Amino acid sequence: MRKKNKVKQLNRSADHRKAMIQNMVISLLRHERIESSVAKLKVARSYAERIITRAKRNLDANLTNLDDKKKAETILHNTRYLYTHLGDAEIVNKLLTDLSSRFATRVGGYTRIVRLVNRQSDNTEMGILELVERKTQDELKEEVRQKREKSATSKGKTKVESKDKKEKKEKKVAKAK
Repeated sequence: MRKKNKVKQLNRSADHRKAMIQNMVISLLRHERIESSVAKLKVARSYAERIITRAKRNLDANLTNLDDKKKAETILHNTRYLYTHLGDAEIVNKLLTDLSSRFATRVGGYTRIVRLVNRQSDNTEMGILELVERKTQDELKEEVRQKREKSATSKGKTKVESKDKKEKKEKKVAKAK
C-alpha cells in the first residue's frame, strides 16, 4: 500500500526523476512554455512554483523589516538555493531580475496547464505548461539577440567587423560559382 507517499514516481528512479524535473523547470523558465505529458507537467508545476516563490523573496518589499546584514544574508541564501536547485546561471539571473519582478503582485499560481489532445501512439494525456504572464516568442528572440550583440561588443567585436566577414564570405561564394 502507498499510504502517505506523496511523491509521484513517474516510473523512474529518484535520480532520474529529479534530473528530469529540474531540466523541465529550466526549460520552462528559459522558453516560458513547455509541452509534455500531463502527469510530468503537474510535478514540474509544483517545483517551478516553489522556485519562483523563492526568487520573489529577494525583492525589496519582502525584506523591508530586516537590517542591512540580515537583508544581505537572505539575498545570498536565496540566490545560492536557486543556483543549487537549477544549476544554470543564466536562468537564475533571469529568475531574479525579470520573473520575480513580473510576478511580484501575484500570490502563487504562476503557471497554467493547458490540455491538448492525447498522443496518438500511446494515448497519453498531453499538455502545455506555461507561465501565466509570459512573453511572446518574438520578445524572447529579441532578448537573445540583444544578449548576443552585447557579448559580441564586450569581446571587442563590432557590427562593422561582422558585416565585413559576411561580405567576404559572399565574395568567396561568388568566386566559387
